[in-house]
Amino acid sequence: MTMKHRLPAALLALLLATPLLGPQAHADEASDDIAIANSLAAMLRAGRAVISANQDRINDPALGPKGLDGKTVLSQAVINYRTSTQSDPLATDPASRQGKLLRLEMDAIVSVVDSQQERINQPGVGFKGFIPAVFSRLVGETFTSAAGGSAGMSVTAPANLVRNRRWRPDALESRVISEKFLAPGWHRGQAYTQTTALDAGGKEFRMLMPEYYAASCLTCHGGPKGSIDITGYPREGAAEGDLGGVISIRLSH
Repeated sequence: MTMKHRLPAALLALLLATPLLGPQAHADEASDDIAIANSLAAMLRAGRAVISANQDRINDPALGPKGLDGKTVLSQAVINYRTSTQSDPLATDPASRQGKLLRLEMDAIVSVVDSQQERINQPGVGFKGFIPAVFSRLVGETFTSAAGGSAGMSVTAPANLVRNRRWRPDALESRVISEKFLAPGWHRGQAYTQTTALDAGGKEFRMLMPEYYAASCLTCHGGPKGSIDITGYPREGAAEGDLGGVISIRLSH
């Protein structure tokens, strides 16, 4: 936890008036935050996998309606989530913080996919532009808006790989990418967590999860470096297993 040496008077008064949590309470809170962040990331990945698996169908110019509305994509995402986590997101207590946020994310998946139906189902057009990265960005934005300041989720990447300026890493993300995820000694796949006291009161938990290029990603991000991919961007010349992105979760207390 980081904190300025001199606390504002209002925050000092708040701390003095609030019962202090013992070590076990702090440990339980941190454990809950990690569990919630992992579940949100798992659901994003589960939904993204559905969009990835259906790219050929989405981009088939001979097909009109694809049968990929929001509820259909979510139902397949739930199956993926169960497989990857060995747990059922629908069984999470809807009154718990995790249950509320997970359901906001599932609602965001449905909303985003339903909002893209005209694009997805447009006949006579090949590449539709509704790729996994776009899906992830839209779900993150929709979820963050619905959470109303209590949580946030985004997907970013090393600055040299960012294609959309809206996905640029913030200061913490940039530092963690360069000093942790790209460091030779960093354990592959290990997440970074941090809890920070806020000047205005309360705390913010951050979890950053590195993601690596799979073989399917190289169609757009592989080689030859500089050649134009289907989205109109120059390929990065990446290799399978290279760091390609970061899922960033924020939880406020």
